[in-house]
Amino acid sequence: MEVTKQEKQSFARYKANNTIEEGDLVVMYLSKETMSIIRIKDGDYFNCKFGNYKHSDMIGLQYGTKLGSNTGRGFIYLLHPTPELWTLVLPHRTQILYIADISFVMNFLNLKPGMSMIESGTGSGSFSHSIARTLAPTGHLYTFEYHQERVNAAKKEFEDHGLSDMVTLECRDVCKNGFGLENKVDAIFLDLPAPWDAVASAKKAFKQDKIGKICTFSPCIEQISRTVTALNDEGFVDIQMYECLIRFNEIRVIPLWTIEQAMEKQRAVELKRKKATPRHMRENNTTEEETSAKKIKTESATAEESNPGTPASTATTTTNNSDSEMDDGAAIVIPKSETPSAASTPVLASEAKIETSTPTAAAAPRERIDPVNVVVTKLPVEQRGHTSYLMFATFTPQTQHPSLTQLNAEAAKSE
Repeated sequence: MEVTKQEKQSFARYKANNTIEEGDLVVMYLSKETMSIIRIKDGDYFNCKFGNYKHSDMIGLQYGTKLGSNTGRGFIYLLHPTPELWTLVLPHRTQILYIADISFVMNFLNLKPGMSMIESGTGSGSFSHSIARTLAPTGHLYTFEYHQERVNAAKKEFEDHGLSDMVTLECRDVCKNGFGLENKVDAIFLDLPAPWDAVASAKKAFKQDKIGKICTFSPCIEQISRTVTALNDEGFVDIQMYECLIRFNEIRVIPLWTIEQAMEKQRAVELKRKKATPRHMRENNTTEEETSAKKIKTESATAEESNPGTPASTATTTTNNSDSEMDDGAAIVIPKSETPSAASTPVLASEAKIETSTPTAAAAPRERIDPVNVVVTKLPVEQRGHTSYLMFATFTPQTQHPSLTQLNAEAAKSE
């Protein structure tokens, strides 16, 4: 029986057979916010909120397969690892660059397959993976990190991810000791606390017969100012600075109400709320007009019982408010008519109005109104703000002149 040789997995390219094999890395995609990376080993399990997934069930499947759980409550996608996915699932040892900055930097550095490049520092290796994939298969990345533990962790990751043949990693403080390379690279990226200290060494590392690009990544504008001075001193040209921000636009559909529709909808809401109010709460919630009317009736009846000979028309009610200050909704006593057929009890103005007016049945407001819908784009409340300033400069050997430092040194010697 012929044994098929297992293809070595690499982050720089997809597998030719696109098949998951034992020992391969697989990105377990549950949702945009929930992803993890595992190494396939027969007999192991992957546990998540949907249930257990056997590694043995994944072997032989194609990358991109949608795999259901043993409980039937959900599913996951089995994805081939890429630098973009690695940026989202890697263990953070330092602050990392994300795709928005990575794509912007690689575009302005004009990176292409076959080029050579310097990166300092390596950090968690987020940008290193994207650079190696872009320079593959014949290019090379020289990356420097001053922290030995980070160097050890990054070196193991490069080996596990199939990138060790195109990445040279060295533990080195380039701000003090330089890069140790001359006439070697086409582009340089500096993510350092003091990038201005590495500019002179970076100039020597460029291929002296070609145009090169350099980029610095700094969170503070003071760092940018000092780096610009160093770049000018070393003869770099076309110095530019950018700030890369992420803005997500959400598509939403909102109703466009007319004034009449809005008023009718509000009346329907108030009517519905009134109907939903319990009966005892409606009885206790008497108006000021009803309370005043009951009080006037009681006082009038008491006056007639105490003075039976006194005409009801002479009964008066004393109030605390003057006529000018009386509220429009307050009850007013109307004296009885002097005709013999008139009633002997006072009549309230509010009651008289109700009796004389003809009730009309108003149309009930509509609860459901279909307005015109408008599609708009809206920025969500949470936005990713400032990350760092990206500064680019160009090394041009055709127009290179002695730097200001060299000119000052020569002037000092001549004196």
